[in-house]
Amino acid sequence: MFEGLILFGQAIAHFSSPMVISLALLASLVGVIIGALPGLTATMGLALMTTLTIKLPPDQALLILICTYVGAIYGGSRSAILLNIPGTPASAASCLDGYALARQGLAGRAMGIATSGSVLGTLIGMVFLAGFTPVLGNLALKFGAYEFFWLALFGVLIAGTLTGDDPLKGWIAGVVGLMVATIGQEPQYAYERFAFGVRDLAGGIQLVPALVGAFGFAELLTAMRTRQDPVKINPFDTVIPRLRDVTQHWRTILRSGLIGTGVGIVPGVGEDVAAWSSYAAAKRASKTPEEFGKGSIEGLMAAETGDNACVPGAVIPVLTLAIPGSAPAAVLMAAMIIHGVKPGPLIMVENPMFVYEVVAMMLFATIGILIYGLTLTRLLVQVLRVPQHLIVPVIFVLCAVGSFAISGRLFDVWVMLAFGFGGFVLRHWGYPMAPLVLGIVLGDLLEKNLRRALVLSDGSLVPFFTRPISGALAALIVASVGWKLWSLHREKRAGAAPA
Repeated sequence: MFEGLILFGQAIAHFSSPMVISLALLASLVGVIIGALPGLTATMGLALMTTLTIKLPPDQALLILICTYVGAIYGGSRSAILLNIPGTPASAASCLDGYALARQGLAGRAMGIATSGSVLGTLIGMVFLAGFTPVLGNLALKFGAYEFFWLALFGVLIAGTLTGDDPLKGWIAGVVGLMVATIGQEPQYAYERFAFGVRDLAGGIQLVPALVGAFGFAELLTAMRTRQDPVKINPFDTVIPRLRDVTQHWRTILRSGLIGTGVGIVPGVGEDVAAWSSYAAAKRASKTPEEFGKGSIEGLMAAETGDNACVPGAVIPVLTLAIPGSAPAAVLMAAMIIHGVKPGPLIMVENPMFVYEVVAMMLFATIGILIYGLTLTRLLVQVLRVPQHLIVPVIFVLCAVGSFAISGRLFDVWVMLAFGFGGFVLRHWGYPMAPLVLGIVLGDLLEKNLRRALVLSDGSLVPFFTRPISGALAALIVASVGWKLWSLHREKRAGAAPA
């Protein structure tokens, strides 16, 4: 405990130079703007910023990405409250009570609640990030190839189960992602697979161009389908949070922070599930559940606390298991790998200081959103008036230039376009993107550990089920899939039953 505090203090001192603090504040501002603009998600913002920070030192690049991540999740509440349009999927739950408060002339108070909930939720998640990561890291040291195979598979399957309306479509998207990850040279003998004689394909599909296409270009195509009406921003009063709004709902804040952090640790679920789970728990525990959806302070506080607490929670499995807890965390993990950081069970042995540096980055991001939430709200909401036809070409250029800048290959631009059009079509058919991305990210981990495990067991599958942790993970996967299939069958029978 004392050693951790010392390392945390050293991490803060490391980032305390004026230039680094300025980068953190600027990145938080960019994140808030990205989150506030409908159609620009946190994942898209991180993917674009990864391409733009590729030449920076690793610590500065990751500081910018984490500040952008935190800022984007917070920024989505601005448009959710003022326009009833969630800036990011994580802010959808905030629309229910935030916009209702705005229509009652309390938009300023609602944004103050969102700011206080976001700051406190991130701080709660940071406590668990600092305290739980070393514990989980030590536990992960007991994992072998068998356990990591099941863990990677569990991440893809649980993402397919909990994102989207149809888990079957989620699982299909995850399998497609795993198939994409097999393109290129296989890891053991460098044999080319699915390259079809194309030299660029022999090197595999680069993760960042694929993410930029799936979450950047696809978002633009989706946004272009719908005509954007002129924005009418509700007038609002002071945005300074009321102390009474915080102290009166401290139980809701603590509960939502715990739920959000817990949801973040589950691989591939994400901030939107954390927000809705926190909102539902607050409604069940509330003495006035009838007010939810009609301008409930408690409901808005729960949603904003939950989705922001999920951000540090989603980073915990990235650092300890090399498995992202959400789609933005998948981009963050890819950026860590690009910059030479090796997340996984050995990080607490090889680079324990890095964990506390990440916590310090979160702290600077939290300070950034607090400053902007209290001082620049009136200026920032004017960003919502920017016409869509001006935003779309700028984002497209960033998508193309960023994809090219990673390796200097025109092929990566074609990859971005292909995944953009593919992601657009899949979304139109109701397939979620998060399992697809998790499949691409975890495909390499899954395949390498499967091969390693089969070599160790001389081709036998028995250790996959007889080792204690491996067997428990396998049983958990079977139980999760079986329960979901049984639930779908029951819903289908209930829908088919005569009235």
